[in-house]
Amino acid sequence: MPTCSRRMLRFSACRRSVALALVVAPLLAFGLAGCSSTDEEAYVERPPELIYEEAGKALEEKEYKKAAQLFDEVERQHPYSQWAARAQVMAAYAHYQGLKFDDAILALDRYIQLHPGGDQAPYAFYLKGLCYYEQISDVGRDQKITNLALASLKEVTRRFPESPYARDAKIKIDLTVDHLAGKEMEVGRFYQRQQNYMAAISRFRKVIDEYQTTSHTAEALHRLVETYLALGLINEAQQSAAVLGNNFPGSPWYQDSYGLLTDAGVRPVKTEAQAAGEEPDGGSTVFGRLWHSVF
Repeated sequence: MPTCSRRMLRFSACRRSVALALVVAPLLAFGLAGCSSTDEEAYVERPPELIYEEAGKALEEKEYKKAAQLFDEVERQHPYSQWAARAQVMAAYAHYQGLKFDDAILALDRYIQLHPGGDQAPYAFYLKGLCYYEQISDVGRDQKITNLALASLKEVTRRFPESPYARDAKIKIDLTVDHLAGKEMEVGRFYQRQQNYMAAISRFRKVIDEYQTTSHTAEALHRLVETYLALGLINEAQQSAAVLGNNFPGSPWYQDSYGLLTDAGVRPVKTEAQAAGEEPDGGSTVFGRLWHSVF
């Protein structure tokens, strides 16, 4: 888990990514290109482009609260202008930069509801996913936000697979899934320490069944060997070790499992897939056949 947590923190520290710049720069340019000092002097009341320009400057100066208020003012004063929809997204971005994630999500949900087919919809969905992603907590806490992040990021790849945000969303999906697997392992180890072995087995098997492509699979198999041996279920322990050895032969987890079985006077058995000569290919298909041939 420490390794997983460090990876999540590194990604969380990169909020000003290239993907964000792809939309933020054009949005700001949209406003700056259409205004001049002459326009400001010609209007008695503040026109939308000038409010937008001031908001953009506040954003550049990292005055995120002020920027969000000014972008909101664009929509309030000129709700039917061409600036209003863009200002909604930029207000959300300002909230996001100011770490006001709940406010950003509210603004994005409103934009999505009003403009589901808008030209900024892909970015709005992506930014919403980032708002949840940035709030992912360590595996010792409730993972409701993690699941919301996963659902939101998957929505980006489902709705906009060709958008510039889909690739980054996929990377964050993998990290989020790995985090959820880490949570299951944390709970499973807790039950194991409490000698509640059936509850522990349920958690470890969930990692293998639902998160088998994550970094936690080898440990989950080893923990199954431990818990099955603790229950005296030698055959199940042997078969779990066999799947572990076939897929992670050089893993320290397999070495530990092999040592446990040796100390118990038994050795790993071959699965049906192993007996048939199937070799692991690094993917989940062979792993799945090996796992289900045992259980």
